[in-house]
Amino acid sequence: QLPLVESGGGLVRPGGSLTLSCAAPGFDLMLYDIGWFRQAPGKEREGISCITATGVTRIAGLVKDRFTISRINTNNTAYLQMNSLKPEDTAVYYCAANWNPKSSFCTIVPDYPHWGQGTQVTVSS
Repeated sequence: QLPLVESGGGLVRPGGSLTLSCAAPGFDLMLYDIGWFRQAPGKEREGISCITATGVTRIAGLVKDRFTISRINTNNTAYLQMNSLKPEDTAVYYCAANWNPKSSFCTIVPDYPHWGQGTQVTVSS
């Protein structure tokens, strides 16, 4: 099991920004697709964005103009930059990984074999 660890969550006011990080200490994420998902209380887990090992990205329409996914392979970390946060963005955010070294397509369906424990993002005034 890949030990994914998310960080960067917290409390932010509406309109603010946060950057979430996803890493797997001791493991090389370079050849994995990385996905970001979130789950609010009482709701199903929903896909936010993903990035392939080759850098191809996909993002959900509901956050398209506010969130950006990226990765820096030299430090084995993927990021989710979140701007213009809204109260409805409040959720536990998870990163997930799927071994796929030659992928040109990733999915934001939560069908990944490896998951982190999540980091809480709360948007409130």
